[in-house]
Amino acid sequence: MSDHPFDLLGLPASADLSDDDVRAAWRRLAAATHPDRADGGDPARFAAAAAAYTVLRTRSGRGEALADLTAPTPPPAPAPPAGRAGSARPPAPAAGRPPATGPPATGPLAAGWLAAGWRTVAQARLRMPAPTLATRLRHGRPARLLLRVVIAVVVSAGVAAVAGSQPATPALIVGAATWLLLTARHDLAPPR
Repeated sequence: MSDHPFDLLGLPASADLSDDDVRAAWRRLAAATHPDRADGGDPARFAAAAAAYTVLRTRSGRGEALADLTAPTPPPAPAPPAGRAGSARPPAPAAGRPPATGPPATGPLAAGWLAAGWRTVAQARLRMPAPTLATRLRHGRPARLLLRVVIAVVVSAGVAAVAGSQPATPALIVGAATWLLLTARHDLAPPR
Protein backbone atom coordinates (compact mmCIF):
# COMPACT_ATOMS: atom_id res chain seq x y z
CA MET A 1 0.00 0.00 0.00
CA SER A 2 1.23 3.47 -0.89
CA ASP A 3 1.97 6.08 1.75
CA HIS A 4 -0.09 8.70 -0.08
CA PRO A 5 -3.07 10.10 1.91
CA PHE A 6 -5.67 9.02 -0.66
CA ASP A 7 -4.40 5.42 -0.59
CA LEU A 8 -4.14 5.35 3.20
CA LEU A 9 -7.84 6.19 3.52
CA GLY A 10 -8.83 3.95 0.61
CA LEU A 11 -10.12 6.84 -1.48
CA PRO A 12 -9.68 7.51 -5.20
CA ALA A 13 -7.33 10.41 -5.98
CA SER A 14 -10.02 12.75 -7.27
CA ALA A 15 -10.86 16.43 -7.00
CA ASP A 16 -14.54 15.47 -6.74
CA LEU A 17 -14.32 14.14 -3.18
CA SER A 18 -16.44 15.94 -0.62
CA ASP A 19 -15.71 16.55 3.04
CA ASP A 20 -18.33 13.91 3.88
CA ASP A 21 -16.61 11.30 1.67
CA VAL A 22 -13.29 11.86 3.45
CA ARG A 23 -14.91 11.90 6.89
CA ALA A 24 -16.78 8.63 6.20
CA ALA A 25 -13.59 6.90 5.00
CA TRP A 26 -11.73 8.16 8.07
CA ARG A 27 -14.42 6.96 10.49
CA ARG A 28 -14.60 3.55 8.82
CA LEU A 29 -10.81 3.10 9.04
CA ALA A 30 -10.57 4.56 12.55
CA ALA A 31 -13.23 2.15 13.83
CA ALA A 32 -11.33 -0.79 12.36
CA THR A 33 -7.84 0.18 13.57
CA HIS A 34 -8.29 2.20 16.78
CA PRO A 35 -5.87 1.12 19.55
CA ASP A 36 -8.72 1.04 22.13
CA ARG A 37 -10.40 -1.88 20.38
CA ALA A 38 -10.64 -5.14 22.30
CA ASP A 39 -8.17 -6.81 19.91
CA GLY A 40 -5.68 -3.93 20.27
CA GLY A 41 -6.36 -2.50 16.82
CA ASP A 42 -3.47 -1.46 14.61
CA PRO A 43 -1.83 1.62 16.17
CA ALA A 44 0.59 2.20 13.27
CA ARG A 45 -2.14 2.06 10.64
CA PHE A 46 -4.41 4.22 12.82
CA ALA A 47 -1.68 6.88 13.15
CA ALA A 48 -1.05 6.85 9.39
CA ALA A 49 -4.78 7.15 8.70
CA ALA A 50 -5.10 10.02 11.19
CA ALA A 51 -2.27 11.87 9.42
CA ALA A 52 -3.91 11.22 6.05
CA TYR A 53 -7.25 12.53 7.34
CA THR A 54 -5.54 15.66 8.64
CA VAL A 55 -4.24 16.35 5.12
CA LEU A 56 -7.43 15.45 3.21
CA ARG A 57 -10.13 16.86 5.49
CA THR A 58 -10.19 20.24 3.72
CA ARG A 59 -10.67 21.05 0.06
CA SER A 60 -7.31 22.85 -0.06
CA GLY A 61 -5.56 19.89 1.56
CA ARG A 62 -7.08 17.53 -1.02
CA GLY A 63 -5.94 19.89 -3.76
CA GLU A 64 -2.36 19.91 -2.47
CA ALA A 65 -2.30 16.13 -2.10
CA LEU A 66 -3.67 15.76 -5.62
CA ALA A 67 -1.05 18.20 -6.92
CA ASP A 68 1.65 16.08 -5.27
CA LEU A 69 0.42 13.10 -7.27
CA THR A 70 0.34 14.96 -10.58
CA ALA A 71 3.57 16.95 -10.13
CA PRO A 72 6.30 16.50 -12.75
CA THR A 73 9.03 14.00 -12.11
CA PRO A 74 12.12 15.26 -10.28
CA PRO A 75 15.26 16.24 -12.18
CA PRO A 76 17.79 13.48 -12.96
CA ALA A 77 20.34 12.66 -10.30
CA PRO A 78 23.65 14.52 -10.67
CA ALA A 79 26.77 12.48 -11.27
CA PRO A 80 28.94 12.00 -8.18
CA PRO A 81 32.10 14.11 -8.11
CA ALA A 82 35.23 12.42 -9.35
CA GLY A 83 37.69 11.79 -6.58
CA ARG A 84 40.02 9.28 -5.07
CA ALA A 85 38.69 5.84 -4.25
CA GLY A 86 37.68 5.44 -0.64
CA SER A 87 37.44 9.17 0.01
CA ALA A 88 33.69 9.47 -0.14
CA ARG A 89 32.90 12.33 2.21
CA PRO A 90 29.58 14.05 2.53
CA PRO A 91 29.47 17.43 0.80
CA ALA A 92 30.25 20.42 2.97
CA PRO A 93 27.26 22.58 3.86
CA ALA A 94 26.84 25.85 2.00
CA ALA A 95 28.24 28.89 3.75
CA GLY A 96 25.92 30.08 6.48
CA ARG A 97 23.66 27.03 6.33
CA PRO A 98 23.60 24.17 8.76
CA PRO A 99 23.90 20.72 7.21
CA ALA A 100 20.67 18.90 6.49
CA THR A 101 19.77 16.45 9.21
CA GLY A 102 17.39 13.59 8.55
CA PRO A 103 14.71 13.48 5.92
CA PRO A 104 13.03 16.87 5.53
CA ALA A 105 9.67 15.40 4.53
CA THR A 106 8.04 12.19 3.51
CA GLY A 107 6.15 11.18 0.43
CA PRO A 108 6.80 10.23 -3.14
CA LEU A 109 8.08 13.64 -4.25
CA ALA A 110 10.39 14.11 -1.30
CA ALA A 111 12.04 10.77 -2.00
CA GLY A 112 12.54 11.69 -5.66
CA TRP A 113 14.00 15.09 -4.89
CA LEU A 114 16.30 13.75 -2.23
CA ALA A 115 17.43 10.93 -4.50
CA ALA A 116 18.19 13.53 -7.17
CA GLY A 117 20.71 15.17 -4.89
CA TRP A 118 18.71 18.03 -3.39
CA ARG A 119 19.49 18.66 0.25
CA THR A 120 15.92 19.51 1.18
CA VAL A 121 12.52 19.60 -0.42
CA ALA A 122 12.42 23.36 0.20
CA GLN A 123 15.54 23.85 -1.93
CA ALA A 124 13.98 21.80 -4.71
CA ARG A 125 10.79 23.85 -4.59
CA LEU A 126 12.80 27.08 -4.73
CA ARG A 127 14.34 25.89 -7.99
CA MET A 128 10.95 25.17 -9.57
CA PRO A 129 9.50 27.99 -11.67
CA ALA A 130 6.66 29.60 -9.77
CA PRO A 131 4.31 32.29 -10.99
CA THR A 132 4.86 35.66 -9.43
CA LEU A 133 2.17 37.43 -7.49
CA ALA A 134 1.77 39.94 -10.34
CA THR A 135 1.14 37.10 -12.81
CA ARG A 136 -1.40 35.47 -10.51
CA LEU A 137 -3.17 38.83 -10.04
CA ARG A 138 -3.23 39.58 -13.78
CA HIS A 139 -4.66 36.15 -14.68
CA GLY A 140 -7.05 36.03 -11.73
CA ARG A 141 -9.97 38.34 -10.91
CA PRO A 142 -8.34 41.68 -10.02
CA ALA A 143 -11.62 43.61 -9.79
CA ARG A 144 -13.02 41.26 -7.14
CA LEU A 145 -9.72 41.32 -5.27
CA LEU A 146 -9.72 45.12 -5.28
CA LEU A 147 -13.32 45.07 -3.98
CA ARG A 148 -12.26 42.77 -1.13
CA VAL A 149 -9.37 45.09 -0.22
CA VAL A 150 -11.70 48.11 -0.23
CA ILE A 151 -14.21 46.27 2.00
CA ALA A 152 -11.46 45.32 4.49
CA VAL A 153 -10.15 48.91 4.59
CA VAL A 154 -13.64 50.40 5.02
CA VAL A 155 -14.53 47.94 7.79
CA SER A 156 -11.21 48.62 9.56
CA ALA A 157 -11.67 52.39 9.29
CA GLY A 158 -15.27 52.10 10.49
CA VAL A 159 -14.23 50.03 13.48
CA ALA A 160 -11.51 52.52 14.37
CA ALA A 161 -13.97 55.44 14.06
CA VAL A 162 -16.75 53.81 16.07
CA ALA A 163 -14.80 51.93 18.74
CA GLY A 164 -11.93 54.38 19.10
CA SER A 165 -9.11 53.16 21.30
CA GLN A 166 -11.00 50.30 22.92
CA PRO A 167 -9.16 47.00 23.47
CA ALA A 168 -11.33 45.27 20.86
CA THR A 169 -10.36 47.65 18.03
CA PRO A 170 -7.08 45.92 17.06
CA ALA A 171 -8.78 42.52 17.25
CA LEU A 172 -11.57 43.62 14.91
CA ILE A 173 -9.06 45.10 12.46
CA VAL A 174 -7.02 41.88 12.54
CA GLY A 175 -10.27 40.00 11.91
CA ALA A 176 -10.92 42.09 8.78
CA ALA A 177 -7.35 41.51 7.59
CA THR A 178 -7.69 37.77 8.25
CA TRP A 179 -10.92 37.68 6.26
CA LEU A 180 -9.11 39.41 3.40
CA LEU A 181 -6.20 36.96 3.48
CA LEU A 182 -8.46 33.91 3.63
CA THR A 183 -10.78 35.00 0.84
CA ALA A 184 -8.34 36.79 -1.48
CA ARG A 185 -6.74 33.56 -2.69
CA HIS A 186 -9.97 32.73 -4.53
CA ASP A 187 -9.40 35.76 -6.75
CA LEU A 188 -5.85 34.81 -7.68
CA ALA A 189 -5.11 32.55 -10.61
CA PRO A 190 -4.05 29.07 -9.47
CA PRO A 191 -0.30 28.39 -9.64
CA ARG A 192 0.73 26.43 -12.68
